[in-house]
Amino acid sequence: MHSAPTPGGSHGEATAAVYLDAASSTALHPAARDVLTAALERGYGDPRRLHRTGRDARLLLDNARAVVAECLGIRPDEVAFTASGTEAVQRGLLGLVEASTRDGIAHTTVEHSSVLHAVAWRPGAHVALPVDGHGRVAPADVAEAARRPGTAAVAVQAANQEIGTRQPVDDLDLPVGVPLLVDAAAALGHGPLPRRWDALTASAHTWGGPAGVGVLALRHGTRWHNPFPGEDRPEPDGFPNVPAALAAAAALQATLAEEAEVSRRQHALVDRIRTAASALPDTEVVGDPEDRLPHLVTFSCLYLAGDELVTELDRQGFGVASGSACTASTLEPSHVLAAIGALTHGNVRVSLTRETTAEQVDAFCRALTATVSRLREGLL
Repeated sequence: MHSAPTPGGSHGEATAAVYLDAASSTALHPAARDVLTAALERGYGDPRRLHRTGRDARLLLDNARAVVAECLGIRPDEVAFTASGTEAVQRGLLGLVEASTRDGIAHTTVEHSSVLHAVAWRPGAHVALPVDGHGRVAPADVAEAARRPGTAAVAVQAANQEIGTRQPVDDLDLPVGVPLLVDAAAALGHGPLPRRWDALTASAHTWGGPAGVGVLALRHGTRWHNPFPGEDRPEPDGFPNVPAALAAAAALQATLAEEAEVSRRQHALVDRIRTAASALPDTEVVGDPEDRLPHLVTFSCLYLAGDELVTELDRQGFGVASGSACTASTLEPSHVLAAIGALTHGNVRVSLTRETTAEQVDAFCRALTATVSRLREGLL
């Protein structure tokens, strides 16, 4: 019997998979597995019913809400669960506009596609704010846009899901009556969140919770009205996924408990990848090198296509991403890279899981160097 090959082995060799696309989604956190199983047994009832099974489900849902609220440092009644992070963003942002007499949204050009789609869906006096070469918006530009007569709400992400750059959210000076939505899907679990926000959104599958759970947090006093058919409340109509919400809460609690140690380790490992990518000829590493998410790096290789890089690295056992990080099933050119003036083709996004090891990162760096060289030489 042959021993299992390791990633980064000889060219053409089948390899074991190393998942390096945690920014897209992560495996269920161990802390959530037992919780999910137990909740499936007990939390199947309708939490709106008064019978015992319904009361049990309601207790579990309330517990999930309380845990998420504690993690975010807010009150339980400020937390709503949605079916995805995208739904949370769009319910949150469009609901802020719905509650206003104005119709415009000021947003950065590097926001997640959920924001851009919401802006495109609702006509108004919208303002797209430019960013610098690292993908960071200028607080003065945000303040100016927020003070325009037609602006109803502002959307500035906590950190970019594609290049990792953190935004200066706590430095924003917005006028009274213009609420701020912060998309924290990429940032939650990877360092401190901004303190300054009126609405905050996140997605459980990015922190080790189950897919299909989004979080929409609305601070008390924030004016919000449902922009879609249904009751005028942040949580959507329909039957809530109680077990998934409870498992998401357990995963978030566990992720935040280990956040500092994991982030330190990931930051150092990503530095190794940044160094290896920077050493490649005609390769640009993008995003702020320091004020960034600890687990993520994106780089673009001139003369190569992103899909061929992803395919060849996958064949060698490394699962990475390319194309737009927020256009799910396509390899469309990245609007984020275009906004910062970087190469929009031949890009690779690497994002580490909580379990990624130094040995796996070193193997990836070797495979990357060899793969880029061979592809450019036309030997594949």
